[in-house]
Amino acid sequence: MSELWSIVRRPGAGLCAPGAQATVTDPLAFRSYRPADADAVWRLHEWALEDAGTDPTDLPGVDDLETVEETYFGAGGSFIVGILPEEAAAEAVPRTADGGVVAMGGFLPNETGHDDERTVEGAAELHRMRVAPPHQGRGFGRRLLAELERRADDGGFEVVLATTARRQQAAVELYAAAGYDRVGTSTYDDYRLIHFEKRLG
Repeated sequence: MSELWSIVRRPGAGLCAPGAQATVTDPLAFRSYRPADADAVWRLHEWALEDAGTDPTDLPGVDDLETVEETYFGAGGSFIVGILPEEAAAEAVPRTADGGVVAMGGFLPNETGHDDERTVEGAAELHRMRVAPPHQGRGFGRRLLAELERRADDGGFEVVLATTARRQQAAVELYAAAGYDRVGTSTYDDYRLIHFEKRLG
């Protein structure tokens, strides 16, 4: 099973912070992943999971983070990072060449996904949505989602798919607020999952 879940620690924080407003002074910039980001992306992935109370070793299929260029760009998807300048990023945030990596996420064409996921023609699947714990609750997750949707739309995708654990209530609220329809539920180990879809355009 691919790990598509949005990671948030508590309602009102994390990726989602429904209704949270990022200030106009937030110098957050999104760009495509670069090989030099590899260590920072891996550290953010583990940090966000641990902060949300999830053991990163419990989640299968993390090979995509070791082969981001091949897995995402090579398949016609995208993977982006959200960068804050050194002076604006919390001290613990992992660094890359141009600042602190405070957010990350990507999408893959649905047809290149896994056999146990949904099959929706013309859809993009969201993966690895993360926001650094010290920067949660500032609307970064909402902006990350909007940027991925924009890139998916530019890439010709008609639908975006998202999956999150039911207990991640803030993520559930984020997708609902962003216009995603709840289309089903499933169970994986001890996780009860909710599946969302949004038609672009």
